[in-house]
Amino acid sequence: MEIVLNILIGIIALEHLYILYMEMFAWETLGKKTFRKALPENMFKPTKGLAANQGLYNGFLAAGLIWTFFIKDPVWSTNVAIFFLSCVAIAGVYGAWSASKKIFVVQALPAIIALLLQLFVVSI
Repeated sequence: MEIVLNILIGIIALEHLYILYMEMFAWETLGKKTFRKALPENMFKPTKGLAANQGLYNGFLAAGLIWTFFIKDPVWSTNVAIFFLSCVAIAGVYGAWSASKKIFVVQALPAIIALLLQLFVVSI
């Protein structure tokens, strides 16, 4: 079960690294394709700086999740994973509410599943 959890955490971290890339470096290309329904086309250039800042925060989420793989103490690693998965889930729920329902499925749901799995693994 722990292997499945680590794979899921890794996938979520990779997803946030992709979001970092899209928002920081490809906002006017990939960002347009991804958020075409949420933002008018003429808004991508003026919001490039805001998107880059948002991308940086996604990078911090990815870094926190990746960090869990390097923490030797299992209790500490679990607590860090729970914290960062909770942050991802909350950000995904807020994104779904404020921008696009699709964000819930893409971002929040995998984090919620991983969080529940993490809590299940801890209780065993």
